[in-house]
Amino acid sequence: MPYPKCTLVTPTYNWPEALELLLLSLLNQTILPNEVIIADDGSNEDTKKLIEKFQANFPIPLLHVWHEDNKNRKPKIMNKAIAMANYDYIIEVDGDIIMNKNFIKDHLTFAEKNHYLFGSRVNIQESILSKVLSEKIIHFNLFSKGIKKRGRTIRIPYLMKFSKNIDQRSKKLRGCNMSFWREDFIKINGFNENLVGWGIDDSEMIQRLHNINIKGLRLKYSAIVYHIFHKEQSKNNVEINNEIERVTTEKKLTYIEKGINQYL
Repeated sequence: MPYPKCTLVTPTYNWPEALELLLLSLLNQTILPNEVIIADDGSNEDTKKLIEKFQANFPIPLLHVWHEDNKNRKPKIMNKAIAMANYDYIIEVDGDIIMNKNFIKDHLTFAEKNHYLFGSRVNIQESILSKVLSEKIIHFNLFSKGIKKRGRTIRIPYLMKFSKNIDQRSKKLRGCNMSFWREDFIKINGFNENLVGWGIDDSEMIQRLHNINIKGLRLKYSAIVYHIFHKEQSKNNVEINNEIERVTTEKKLTYIEKGINQYL
């Protein structure tokens, strides 16, 4: 069966050193996406210059969608980016992720109608952060120094044959490693722009996918990513966001008023 055509979307904010490693790991993929969209939540010129440097000889379209910096507005910039996407399947990674060379291939291999996929991450620890950034390291394995959750470096895609559908949103869901059909995302009106600051945007959106009977599939022993260490973001608004998610879950909400429809 042919792979679905896909757009890789990644949010970024003022960390070009991490974004560079993500783009280098993308160039190393066994299968490339059909296009890449960087959803930029208001970064300064350094990020723009880095993207322009890559655009000069990138093998696929590399698009940069930017809006002004007005605190954390990730749901808004992600909606704008996915509205621009030209392909049916969306793979989402964070801007501080380094992908295993088979990452895109694994997501496309297990993409299935009426499903979304989510994977885990291996953590790169603070102790090797400066070395990883200065030496632009994008290759890691089970025996690499300075990583945590190293069991997640093991890739045995065959074991996905035993994966079961997930009917409820998993606590293991991470927006840094997931994929879904663009038409499903539009059906629920995308990310909720009433969410403010850090957190919950991915899980609240996924809850609405469950509310329209889209099932989850957890990617184990495949779609491996490495998360670059950074200090935790402010969680000032997490209570407001948790309440929005609670209402979405309890009332089985399937559509939000302020979403991707503004940009389509």
